[in-house]
Amino acid sequence: MFRQRRPMTIYRMRNALRAPVLAPTLMAVYGLVRLLDGLDGQRGPGFLWTLGHLIFLVSLSLFWLVVLAARRMTGGGVAATGAAAAGLAGLAGSIAQIGIDIVVGIAADDAAAMRQMFGEVRAVPGVAVAIYGLAPALFFVGLLALVIHLAVVRTIPLFTPVVLLLGIGVAVTSLDLLPIAGLLVLVALAPLARPVPVNP
Repeated sequence: MFRQRRPMTIYRMRNALRAPVLAPTLMAVYGLVRLLDGLDGQRGPGFLWTLGHLIFLVSLSLFWLVVLAARRMTGGGVAATGAAAAGLAGLAGSIAQIGIDIVVGIAADDAAAMRQMFGEVRAVPGVAVAIYGLAPALFFVGLLALVIHLAVVRTIPLFTPVVLLLGIGVAVTSLDLLPIAGLLVLVALAPLARPVPVNP
């Protein structure tokens, strides 16, 4: 999962530097599309449902790069590797969740059919807990732990973990607040979008 002492290519480095900005930005965009989708009183199925979830899928994929980049910036170590592993495990589950949402949205004819399909998915033993509960928590905890590590060693500003925690709190409070949460996470992760020397 992790490669140590492997030099980054220019392409990989540029992607790693863009991800901390693009990932939360797309998270905020998904939140806006989600709000638009609910203007008629229900969300999905339809174009906005699929579009929003595809945007969020890209966002989560970019957060994968953010976690790897944050671990690289710490210089590695057991604690950072453990936090990154938790974050990546959470992201894998969250990506699976979004994949389910996209498939259900495409397959369902109306909102009632969507509710029935989601009920069947959640009825599968372990799915509701692992994918819809544990996965997002692991991602948030892993990312926050990495950012705290970087702030403690002064690689990034000390305010960064506080803003990130605030963004996570807003996102957890209500999905309707995702545009605000995305902007807060963007402010928190922006300091990662610059080359930083790391320990060999």
